[in-house]
Amino acid sequence: MMTFSDFPIPEDYPNYMHNSQVMDYFRSYAKHFGLLPYICFKTTVLSVTKQPDFSITGQWNVVTETSGIKESFVFDAVLVCTGHHVEPYLPLASFPGLKKFKGKILHSWEYKHPGNFRDKRVVMIGLGNSGADITVDLSHAVKKVFLSTRSGSWIISRVSCNGYPMDVTYFTRFRTIVRHIIPMCLLNMWEENKVNSRFDHTNYGLKPSHRFFSKYPIVGDDLPNGIISGRIAVKPDVKEFTETAVIFEDGTKEENIDAVIFATGYSFSFPFLEESIIKTKNNHVSLYKYVFPPFLEKPTLAMIGLLQPLGAIMPIAELQVRGATRVFKGLIKLPPEDVMMADIIRKKKENEKRYVPSRHIALQVQYVNYMDEISSFSGVKPNMLSLLLKDPKLAWEVFFGPCTPIQFRLMGPGKWNGAREAILSQRKRIIKATKTRDPPNDSKETPPALGFLFLKSLWFLAFVMAIFVYL
Repeated sequence: MMTFSDFPIPEDYPNYMHNSQVMDYFRSYAKHFGLLPYICFKTTVLSVTKQPDFSITGQWNVVTETSGIKESFVFDAVLVCTGHHVEPYLPLASFPGLKKFKGKILHSWEYKHPGNFRDKRVVMIGLGNSGADITVDLSHAVKKVFLSTRSGSWIISRVSCNGYPMDVTYFTRFRTIVRHIIPMCLLNMWEENKVNSRFDHTNYGLKPSHRFFSKYPIVGDDLPNGIISGRIAVKPDVKEFTETAVIFEDGTKEENIDAVIFATGYSFSFPFLEESIIKTKNNHVSLYKYVFPPFLEKPTLAMIGLLQPLGAIMPIAELQVRGATRVFKGLIKLPPEDVMMADIIRKKKENEKRYVPSRHIALQVQYVNYMDEISSFSGVKPNMLSLLLKDPKLAWEVFFGPCTPIQFRLMGPGKWNGAREAILSQRKRIIKATKTRDPPNDSKETPPALGFLFLKSLWFLAFVMAIFVYL
């Protein structure tokens, strides 16, 4: 699901790759497309400012520094790809007594290896994906790790139906349409029952104060294992610190704490840009399609990856860049400023209605919905009716199968001739890395159940109806 659209990840790579394998994939991509000669490594961008004639040319003056040497360049367009995990957010003033705490204090950004905390007693503040992952990592080395969470969280498994990765089964066009049709109260009930059938979130101290779809869940498998084995203890919010202890909101106190790790997220800023170009307020920035500043005289600057999907960020960033470059070339024209602002405000209000308040509420997007929105903007969204008439087999996989980035190479600018085969073979590639042993064949074939055949008939009807949705 995190593959680039015209360069599938090697089939022998695991579905959940180690960071070194992701790096190898990036290097292979750059080498395959001959990008390395155009990249300046170990270079800091000091400033990006408008040229004096920007209103006419749309050009930018970019000042860089490499090995202590500063240089100035003029560019026709700029892509800002720093994302929103920029500055570690440490709300130290919110915790009374922290200044007198004698143990180690750090942000999750600084965490590298559990060995540095061996046989220590550690408090983790914050329950997001980073907080959960680091807590699990620490639990195999420390004496005890206490996970402090203010609101709790729903936990979903990386391994989904029939052993497929979670996002493969979760992010499909079929399921996206179903989620739009079924009332939210029923969707919340269904998902909460499903995750609680794996382990009861109340009994594990993780049940949140919000419904399932009101905040992104945590994706992980090992946190409940750490809790049930006693290596991890879930605690409420921290009330105050002493020199060596932590007191929690429920009155419990843990003595002899050696370290506190804040998994409290990030703030983003753009110190190399003029404030008039990108205005950041309360960790929110106004961008049309989450990409384009609406106030520029010339649309020659785009922000890439400044959003928070539940799914992978790389495919979204790629689609954003494909759209941005077409705007830079003048092949796509942005609407008037007032139209762009109206769209920005509408989405902000929708997020405020859908999600519980958070620092990144304005950045959250629904994965398939946003992929379709930005691909439609770029002219590369697959036409379901055309696919159904010309290639029903492919249309079926595009609709019911995982919404992989390769779908956006089937038609339009940048069409890739290998897209069809890559989509039809994607399930084989997904299981190849896990099926490293051929089990014995069962000579007795189990006939399909009547209920399954009936369900497939309903799927087909939903498929036909969905065609009209995509027209």
